[in-house]
Amino acid sequence: MKAEANKIDIHKARFISNKAAFTLIELTLVILIISIASALIMPVLWDSGERSLKSEAKRIANTLRYVYDEAAGKKMDYVLKIDIDGDTWGFESENESRTFNMKKDVMFKDILVPSHGNIVNGQLEILFGPLGPQEPVTVHLIKDDAEFTIKFNHLNGRAKVLKGYVL
Repeated sequence: MKAEANKIDIHKARFISNKAAFTLIELTLVILIISIASALIMPVLWDSGERSLKSEAKRIANTLRYVYDEAAGKKMDYVLKIDIDGDTWGFESENESRTFNMKKDVMFKDILVPSHGNIVNGQLEILFGPLGPQEPVTVHLIKDDAEFTIKFNHLNGRAKVLKGYVL
């Protein structure tokens, strides 16, 4: 009788231990979820430098469009001011003034204005009248090995953000 009781206990023990373990499908599913989460998170961590550079380029491009539109809409003069050495930029008018600092080690590489040439240091002021500036502006930004270019069209007030160093 004791032998039969032991056999029943052994079967119960096997049944219970099978319920407490993970199946191959469950383990595969967990590994799949972890892999997908890693695939979504890791590029964000690796790309933080280029992302901040592109964000800053878009911010400058939006400011160029804003100054162009405000000068034309209000029939007022605006001055875009860029300090290449201080990595600051902004604009002024009779009624408003704003200054911005570059983000996270993003720097001006150079600024190309046809009448001034290729400017690599110092300060630059560009007048935006009711008809916009007199000439196109190209701004090059750099962070580590990544570069972005902002090309501003003085005729229509459009600004493009391009990856790399574009003339």
